[in-house]
Amino acid sequence: MNSVTQSAAVAEQPRTAAHASMLRPSAIMLALYIFLLMLPIYWLINMSLKSNDEILSGFSLWPHAPTLANYKVILTDASWYSGYINTSIYVVLNTVISVAVAIPAAYAFSRYRFLGDRHLFFWLLTNRMAPPAVFVLPFFQLYSSIGLFDTHIAVALAHCLFNVPLAVWILEGFMSGVPREIDETAAIDGHSWPRFFFRIFLPNVASGIGVTAFFCFMFSWVELLIARTLTAVDAKPISATMTRTVSASGLDWGVLAAAGVLTIIPGIIVIWFVRNYIAKGFALGRV
Repeated sequence: MNSVTQSAAVAEQPRTAAHASMLRPSAIMLALYIFLLMLPIYWLINMSLKSNDEILSGFSLWPHAPTLANYKVILTDASWYSGYINTSIYVVLNTVISVAVAIPAAYAFSRYRFLGDRHLFFWLLTNRMAPPAVFVLPFFQLYSSIGLFDTHIAVALAHCLFNVPLAVWILEGFMSGVPREIDETAAIDGHSWPRFFFRIFLPNVASGIGVTAFFCFMFSWVELLIARTLTAVDAKPISATMTRTVSASGLDWGVLAAAGVLTIIPGIIVIWFVRNYIAKGFALGRV
């Protein structure tokens, strides 16, 4: 019995050594990837804690005289903090509208078959494939003629053109994974369709709704071209404000870096709350 155990242990040793030798390059590549990923973020934070003179004076890995003056400018200057407020308003509007429109559309695509359903589904995705620059001029002329130029709802509706197709595509994948027997069982049990849909069906695709809301939020938060073209003063987003930081003395690099740091924070918060949903989306193959 001891000889059998010893031979098994001897056979296991080369296997463990081979496994360890395979993990070592993987660990190195992972560490290198994380380093390259975090380097721009660290450098952004590093610049945000420096004065403009120190940034332009030379290369340094950390601030020699750390200062929060750049953040103070953003949090006290209305031309800066209003950009964050405007962006938050139209991003929330866009996310709510996109998800609310996509949920019934995705349910229809996942549960019913009708003439041209696949062609209509593909046409929705082609809208998402087109670059935003294609639609800038039509949106500008339309909103200027009906009085929606420089409003939050104008940017939110324009972003829906890109977010709704993506939301329908993601949600259709999640809803197709819910067995049709649930619909039939609910009907047999006497549930009305609204009660079944909101009380039974939607909780089963809550992770898909979370993933969809995340992608809608991120696209609308970082999009620049449409948001900048359709706004002037009252609804100007932070992304447009950051591109107009040139003064008589040149670019204010410290303030610009601080604005970049504050722009990253909302995305980090959203990712933290939907991280498990995103993992499930990857597992289902829709993310």
